[in-house]
Amino acid sequence: MNALVALCHFCELHGPRTLFCTEALHPPSPDPSSQMGTPVPGDRDGDREGEGLTMRANSSATQRGEMCEGCRSLPASHPGFVSIDDETGIRFLSHQHPRQSQLFSVVRQACVRSLSCEVCPGREGPIFFGDEQHGFVFSHTFFIKDSLARGFQRWYSIVLVAMDRIYLINSWPFLLRHLKLTIHSLQSTALKVFDTEQGGCPQRALRMNSVFSPAVFPHQRSGNAARSLTSLTQHPNLWASLHCSFSWLLKASGSRLTEKLLEGAPTEDTLVLIERQTEQEEEMSCWEGAEGGVSESQLLQPDSKLGLLCEASKSDDVPGPKFKSLRHLRQVLGANDFRQLSWHVLMGNQVIWRSADPGLIQSAFTVLKSLLPVGCVRSVPYSAQYEEAYKCNFLGLSPDVPIPAHVSSSEFSVLVDVTLKACHGPAAGEDEISALYQFTISSANTQPTDRGPTLLNKLEVALSNENLSVDVVSHCLLCLKEEWMNKVKVLFKFSKVDGRGREDTQKVLALLGATGPGEEDNVRLLKYWMTGLSKTYKSHLMTAVRGGERSPSQ
Repeated sequence: MNALVALCHFCELHGPRTLFCTEALHPPSPDPSSQMGTPVPGDRDGDREGEGLTMRANSSATQRGEMCEGCRSLPASHPGFVSIDDETGIRFLSHQHPRQSQLFSVVRQACVRSLSCEVCPGREGPIFFGDEQHGFVFSHTFFIKDSLARGFQRWYSIVLVAMDRIYLINSWPFLLRHLKLTIHSLQSTALKVFDTEQGGCPQRALRMNSVFSPAVFPHQRSGNAARSLTSLTQHPNLWASLHCSFSWLLKASGSRLTEKLLEGAPTEDTLVLIERQTEQEEEMSCWEGAEGGVSESQLLQPDSKLGLLCEASKSDDVPGPKFKSLRHLRQVLGANDFRQLSWHVLMGNQVIWRSADPGLIQSAFTVLKSLLPVGCVRSVPYSAQYEEAYKCNFLGLSPDVPIPAHVSSSEFSVLVDVTLKACHGPAAGEDEISALYQFTISSANTQPTDRGPTLLNKLEVALSNENLSVDVVSHCLLCLKEEWMNKVKVLFKFSKVDGRGREDTQKVLALLGATGPGEEDNVRLLKYWMTGLSKTYKSHLMTAVRGGERSPSQ
């Protein structure tokens, strides 16, 4: 993040002054034409350029006018502080003033405005101001207790200056949260010193009993009208601590938000995952409001927004053999059984696996879920009792769980029983799963699965082609799913939103290439996948249609 952090102070004698400044120096980009002049790592002049912080800006500031104790943080001879980020090579430099004269004027203006004309209600708190020419400023003003100051307190501010207005505004909650920690630490430390000084010599009674003279008021306190922040806090390593705090703030601000180039609109799977994340966050917020907080174990749980990906990672942690891909599953089950199982998945029927190995079931579900849009997936990876089809279309059960009669006789379900083979010594070159387990697939469905749907036919062509790698097949499946999701959107708009009749819908199906062999399966697939459309897309279509219906009358 190209920004700069500074601590500013309103001096009773000299007005607003910059006390301490931290800036980030990015490593120069390699330039082939100037390689001869590039300093080598051992070159003292090149490697210590940022460390020669006897600071031209600092010396020029000294020439502008003498600084009192309260206006000075580090002496002119102090080398300053340098921290280097090993990951990025960025140097964080801290001294009283910036290295460059242009930055000096920018910080100087931000300092004056934060402590004079730009004031928030109550005078303490965050404010935002700036322009394109002088940069944009996030400023937080606050008071430090001082027993010798007017009103027993001194006015300070921490400003963060950047040229990117949008980035700075988006970082507001983050900056506010962490600046408050720094400010609270300074205030609490100074308050302890203030209480100690007031206990030894109460200044309020002393001032009320003394003769008041405005001309000599700043000098009536034994020359201590301007005290340094180090004196107010009695912190011997104050500036080194602020350097660490400001350096971390710059680094964290630059890494917390990143820009990504997205090609085209987000997919339906992305929209569904975003909606699920939002719903879970709302539920968590409501739960926090009802219960008053969350437990530590809940905070340590992985982010639930990942949904299917989380289950995939969990199955990897479970020991034992697992299905690695659709091609692997097809090789283990055989072409016919794999087609039957995939047909039930694509048609939206309930797929039930019974096995004593939960990891095997989870890996099978992870592979089979890739056939469907995310919005169509409802999974119970492993259960001790049967769950109805409206709750889940993927159900894993332990071997002793009975299947209800109405499910066994239903054509809208398929059961895969996984049993250990009597002699399961693995032969040389034999697949581990095939050597250990035997798979029995049963279903009451009598409809032939050899005609369609078209998506399954194309997928099997890719899976049977051994010249195509697993990654290529995965990308092929992704393209097929996107192609059919686009057809789903057209059919949804035409039949559900516009309310066209059966005859017109049939014409649309012909245009979409969903008719012909396997037409019944194609239509059934489209209608089932329609349930997986995101709420965002459906709402967008309904809003657009209502707007179009109103526009002619307007």
